[in-house]
Amino acid sequence: MNKKYLIMLVFILLNLVAMGQSWNGPLSIEKPELWLNQVFAKGKIPPFSFVLDGKPSSSFIKKWKHSLKKESSANQDELRYTVSYTDPASKLRVDCQIFLYAKFNAVEWVLHFTNGGGGNSGQLTNVHAVDLGMPYAADKPAHLYASEGSDHNINDFRLKKYTLQTGQPHHMEPQNGRSSDKTAFPFFNIESEGHGGVIVAIGWTGTWYADVSREATKGVRLQAGMKNTDLYLLPTETIRTPRVSMSFWKGNNFIDGHNQFRQFVLAHHSRKIDGKFAEYPLSGGFEWGDPAPCNEYTCLTEDMAIAFAKRYKQFGIMPEVMWLDAGWYAGVGGPDFSGANWYNSVGTWRVDTTRFPRGFKPLSDVVHKLDAKFMVWFEPERVMKGSELATRFPQWMLKKKGEENMFIYNLGNKEAREYLSKYIGDFLEENGIDYYRQDFNTPIQPYWEANDEPKRKGIAEIRYIEGLYAYWDSLLERFPNLLIDNCSSGGRRIDLETTSRSAPLWRTDYQYGEPNGAQNHSYGLNFYLPLHGTGVFAFDEYSFHSVLSSALVLNWDLTGQQGDIREMRRLVAQYKLLRPYFYENYYPLSGLGDLTPLNVSIAYQLDRPSDQTGVVVAMKRKENTADRVTVRLNKLDPQATYELVNLKDNTQILKRGDELMAGYDIELKGQPSSAVVKYKKK
Repeated sequence: MNKKYLIMLVFILLNLVAMGQSWNGPLSIEKPELWLNQVFAKGKIPPFSFVLDGKPSSSFIKKWKHSLKKESSANQDELRYTVSYTDPASKLRVDCQIFLYAKFNAVEWVLHFTNGGGGNSGQLTNVHAVDLGMPYAADKPAHLYASEGSDHNINDFRLKKYTLQTGQPHHMEPQNGRSSDKTAFPFFNIESEGHGGVIVAIGWTGTWYADVSREATKGVRLQAGMKNTDLYLLPTETIRTPRVSMSFWKGNNFIDGHNQFRQFVLAHHSRKIDGKFAEYPLSGGFEWGDPAPCNEYTCLTEDMAIAFAKRYKQFGIMPEVMWLDAGWYAGVGGPDFSGANWYNSVGTWRVDTTRFPRGFKPLSDVVHKLDAKFMVWFEPERVMKGSELATRFPQWMLKKKGEENMFIYNLGNKEAREYLSKYIGDFLEENGIDYYRQDFNTPIQPYWEANDEPKRKGIAEIRYIEGLYAYWDSLLERFPNLLIDNCSSGGRRIDLETTSRSAPLWRTDYQYGEPNGAQNHSYGLNFYLPLHGTGVFAFDEYSFHSVLSSALVLNWDLTGQQGDIREMRRLVAQYKLLRPYFYENYYPLSGLGDLTPLNVSIAYQLDRPSDQTGVVVAMKRKENTADRVTVRLNKLDPQATYELVNLKDNTQILKRGDELMAGYDIELKGQPSSAVVKYKKK
């Protein structure tokens, strides 16, 4: 056990206050009961709350039967416990599954409510999956760092800093039932200035909420959970709540907490293959685009797709994955190409045999011979009237008033979910598909609300979200090497549960190929997530540097005359050199202000403590007339000498660490302009 991490965790947890209680006993990771008995001990109010038949849980839960059980875990760095609270009279039980990660000073839990009685339970409302008070330094401000969600906007994922004021709670919730849609992002950082803080992550792919408020006497209070909960449970029925994760950090620089959390995500909330986090790929599309009225891939044929894959190989830029997006299925196009388009034809998941007469197997065989993987787009949750799913299984469709042409496939129905799991799984296997891309392009909250049972508000959402996770888990279990690309009109379904199973390879639908927005999106998402991607359309270096991230999609027109094969090869090689740097530490170098104007520059640092190297990515927009940008690097050895190489022309200079941290000028000639500088400790 690493003594440094143990001491830090002891310090932080012993200074937490839950519902006004202090942890004042010793902590030993080898004996986690010492911690659990301070937080979830019998006779104490736990750090969650709910209302039952109008009565707050704080007024009765200390009287409920209490038990603590250690669970087994396949992960040696994870400790698991279940703490249960049971009402002796009604037999309503609350099970809190707790996960403890000493290395990352992180604790998380999920609540399950079970009705063990013979009749319906009481009415559950105001379920706070976490209801926790945390101390802050009384003489220092308390801050909240919170991001916007995805809204097809240049500001998507922008991180903002708020100073918390007493009596003025900061409320966060996304829109429309998708977890990172528009107004909120389910990852945020609460800071006690100069002392440290906690990064909070919510795992719920629906309508979560969080309220963060400064309290005059108790510190900062966090309350979070699922927004729409007003229901009773049937006999033997169980429901779960959102997962709440808290990664505590110490120090006077908020970005240290983010870097600790990024490593926590890689270690415990990312897809694992052979025990290691999966690298998400450099992908390539099958075409640039077809003349109207074709749209997306509605006019792609087997011959063209095979030729396009071979074209990448011919030019020496073969991607790791060939990516087939929307429009490949039956029901689109037509002999005059004016039939249904990709969007209003979903629900019939059969290959269009007019364009792919032998299915996808001949195509996937060619892709595999080119040493690449094959990924295909699906949108199984959205179902159009007249499609095969809507016609064959009308009983599995969620409907809403006023909408007669589009339904939602009910993943909350066990029979429906199991059918879909087998059907899609068989489709992947029979067609040689390696990776699965799942999109979702409609607000779902109105469908849930329309299908709630009387006096059971929220039950449709709960069952649906539980079903979504079960569906993905069934595919991941069946295909141990499967990767899932999580798309929802771009990045509108990013949360801790989805990052554990997938990654957003197309993080926003904001203007495809517009470089300035892409810079902002990388800058914002990197605070929390090491794994995400987007597409590159242009051939110039500025556009390429603007979209850099740990995954990338090549959308180059390989049949046109705009690009240069030699430059394509150089950029792809540069990307493969830079990609590993996104997996370690991230430092924003342009502050947290408004980065949308065309006269600004934007820069960030990717540092690798593992080998004492790093890179700086700097971009100057077209209305910025300065010929250089000054950056102040982070976490270098002030007395050491560093070799810096500009990847554009391979020029080299030597500078000491203290000079680089005080301010280093990167030359950026031209408007716009960009540079990538690699450094290593001598």
